[in-house]
Amino acid sequence: MALGPLQNRPCGGRYGDIVQAIGNTPLVELKTLSPKPGVRIWAKLESANPTGSVKDRVARALIEDAEEKGLIRPGQTILEPTSGNTGIALAMICSRKGYPLKVVMPDNVTPERTQLLEMYGAEIVYSPGDQGSNGAVAMALEMAEADADYYMPYQYGNAANPGAHYHGTAVEILEELDGQVDAFVAGLGTGGTLMGHARRFKEELGDRVTIVAAEPMQGEPVQGLRSLDDGFIPPIIDISLLDRKIFVTNHDAIMWTRKLLDDEGLFAGVSSGAIAKIAVRIAEGMDEGNVVFIVCDDGWKYLSSGIYTRPIEEVENLDSTVWW
Repeated sequence: MALGPLQNRPCGGRYGDIVQAIGNTPLVELKTLSPKPGVRIWAKLESANPTGSVKDRVARALIEDAEEKGLIRPGQTILEPTSGNTGIALAMICSRKGYPLKVVMPDNVTPERTQLLEMYGAEIVYSPGDQGSNGAVAMALEMAEADADYYMPYQYGNAANPGAHYHGTAVEILEELDGQVDAFVAGLGTGGTLMGHARRFKEELGDRVTIVAAEPMQGEPVQGLRSLDDGFIPPIIDISLLDRKIFVTNHDAIMWTRKLLDDEGLFAGVSSGAIAKIAVRIAEGMDEGNVVFIVCDDGWKYLSSGIYTRPIEEVENLDSTVWW
């Protein structure tokens, strides 16, 4: 399959401030992962966003949508539950726009996440770590209900979350591959990445594209991903837009995160390893075409967990402190 000339943008464009620099991330072919000559695997490096994750797009969309609708006033406190990346992205954007930010986050997150939030000036309220991100959501909803002075964007139920990808990430991928997207793989988290891409790709390509979700098995602590069997289905998720859901394990995530680093030099977060495994599995069932998957974030927020350097069996036996 022939593609047009690569549209290299080595400087990434020119922007007036850091918030404008969100998006237009690289799309990189991972040749060593391809199982067949006619199948090309592409990684959308959302780790290249200013705070190192795909959630920069979402945070910007949540705040700008609220501003356009008049839902927040100057200086109003933003409240949001997070397991890390969305909170960090919101903290950066709120610091630039002058909104105080309060995040609710499990108390067993990696130290890097806490430090980044504090560096950007966010206030952190901790929820019980053993309740994971679902506990943070429940606590934040209670806080918002009790105090009307907060504005909670609520990424799990806000259409601006998938909208960031429908109007942004998916459009970039279609342009970069001249519309030749045969399969798209992303992790099942808030649902925003999957839903936004699925709607755009299905509108543009119909049944020519297969939308695949990487979902952790119930009870598996794959950072950034969630099992729908754990009892909370984000309101923005529409399962009918998915062609396939494929289970991944904590072991898959660790092994493939290391494989991305060792084989492709790609320093990615844990969920990206899980997603990469599913992308390769989909590629194995194809004779030709393009498989695109999302690299959700970089690995800097996980260094203290030891997942890149410690023996696999040691990392697998750690509790969920590592993954939130």
